[in-house]
Amino acid sequence: MMAPGAQHQCVGCSLDADHMTDILPHLENHDVSYAVVARAPIEEIELVRKRMGWKFLWVSSFNNDFNYDFNVSFRPEDVAAGRAQYNFRAAPEWTAQIQDLSGRSVFFRSDAGEIFHTYSAYGRGSEEAMGIYGVLDAMPKGRNETGPYHSLTDWARPRNMYGKGGTVEANGRYHAPTCGCSAHGQ
Repeated sequence: MMAPGAQHQCVGCSLDADHMTDILPHLENHDVSYAVVARAPIEEIELVRKRMGWKFLWVSSFNNDFNYDFNVSFRPEDVAAGRAQYNFRAAPEWTAQIQDLSGRSVFFRSDAGEIFHTYSAYGRGSEEAMGIYGVLDAMPKGRNETGPYHSLTDWARPRNMYGKGGTVEANGRYHAPTCGCSAHGQ
């Protein structure tokens, strides 16, 4: 959702998180916990979590290998050597520049406290939990993903940024028009 130093979060991850917010009490009633992991330091994460009004657990994997172990973050040297994986195959060369992509993993904790990794999905793998797609798919224009990436990055923004401009990178990282970073030539 956020790399270290990012001023804004990924638009796809934000859309997913917005869908989870209102169903959290229902999930928790079924002994299901929900947490979001990002490589940004916790201080940066907390600013976004508070700004978005999200109540779920959000943790930092800053300075550890969690995101790399679960194949959603990529070191350029691992991509070049063919060691990086994404979506159950070798990560494409372009992931060396993007460094982070989306993924969803499920874990089970046994009564003995053992942790088991039971499921992972990547790319558009979280759509099953995003009701917006069922609604858009029934509309005359459908998902209308006709921009440069032919994905949700063509239209989705953090919900507090619609109508305010900005750009989105291919990896879904949103940049406000005032951020001044090199990602969009300002």
